[in-house]
Amino acid sequence: MKVVLGVSGGIAAYKACELLRLFTESGHEVRVVPTREALKFVGAPTWAALSGNPVSAEVWDDVHEVPHVRIGKQADLVVVAPATADVLARAAHGLAGDLLTNTLLTATCPVVFAPAMHTEMWQHPATRANVETLRERGAVVIDPAVGRLTGADTGPGRLPDPAEIFEVCLRVLRGRPRDLAGRKVVVSAGGTREAIDPVRYLGNRSSGRQGYALARTAAARGAEVTLVAANVTLPDPAGAKIVRVESASELRDAVLAAAADADAVVMAAAVADFRPATRHEAKIKKTDGEPEPIFLAKNPDILAELGTLRREARAAQTRHADAAQPLPAAADPDPVVAGLEPGDVVPRRERGAYPEVIVGFAAETHDVLANGQAKLARKGCDLLVVNQVGEGLAFGTPDNAATVLVAGGDPVEVPFGPKEALADVVWDLVAARLP
Repeated sequence: MKVVLGVSGGIAAYKACELLRLFTESGHEVRVVPTREALKFVGAPTWAALSGNPVSAEVWDDVHEVPHVRIGKQADLVVVAPATADVLARAAHGLAGDLLTNTLLTATCPVVFAPAMHTEMWQHPATRANVETLRERGAVVIDPAVGRLTGADTGPGRLPDPAEIFEVCLRVLRGRPRDLAGRKVVVSAGGTREAIDPVRYLGNRSSGRQGYALARTAAARGAEVTLVAANVTLPDPAGAKIVRVESASELRDAVLAAAADADAVVMAAAVADFRPATRHEAKIKKTDGEPEPIFLAKNPDILAELGTLRREARAAQTRHADAAQPLPAAADPDPVVAGLEPGDVVPRRERGAYPEVIVGFAAETHDVLANGQAKLARKGCDLLVVNQVGEGLAFGTPDNAATVLVAGGDPVEVPFGPKEALADVVWDLVAARLP
């Protein structure tokens, strides 16, 4: 496929060389379109040598070929990495002062922006408005990573890992729908660890691969993703806000906080059912004789708690549904009251109700479907992804097979294949349930 790699003038421009190599080595034809400022960081000969195509930042070069129209119209994907605040602003306002912005205006294919800038610039209301405008028009704008920036600064604004940007682009190239655009989703991933003493813990074999595949896929489908990661060592998925946790208690707090205004929550993490009842403050020493027993206590059931909180929130909405209040004379931006006139009445609505769709995961070693059906009924979730685990199955592998149990519906079988394929099936089912 034909890919246009736009490069704008940020210090992270050098990282785009790796992204270019990933595209070319996977068989894509790449045309690099840098801005004038980008060429101050990485010269045109480098881009030309790596891509095998001519490089220009000006609409005046090779005018007879009409490059300012042809490049965008012939592309299967345009990705801008890094995308500076300046390029985002020009793209949002339809300006066309160079070859890159002309290409963006004429592109009829999907467009992906990977922003990189200082934290203050990313968080400025003008940049946030420009990002929102681009997303509303169908562009994929990947949230930047959090980390070290130019100089001593640290914060959100770092260009995501090129390999992760590449993964998002591959999903976009495969024609994945943008059905999660404007949605907030929460994904948990990895395996919790419950401390016995400062050096030992109770844990499990989960690597976080399935949860990370779910997060990557949701970002590529347009969602704002919060990924609660428990002891995962994988590269951060591009476009996801990462919240790192260790124990089940920490994961519970992070998930409930993020779920309050989310549209969907997918609990893919392997959460420990039990924890040591007592955590030793010093390392337990080996002594003669039998070791002291470790007594266990139950951990909170996060999936069941999400279901309970949602039921309570919906019950509160029902109790207030008949209580009406006059619409104030000032216009209310809430879409629920759009089109109503001052003096009309509208139902009161609870803000921050828990998510519309809750998805659980069940890792089983035997009686897989029977245990899964019982768990679906017990937990109060909408979907339950059931898979068999054990040596060489599911945990730590790139592939998975599962049955997705549907509350009030027929199960969906997902054959053995990449975990990204299962992620797409899950999001297909979630998107179909979102209002």
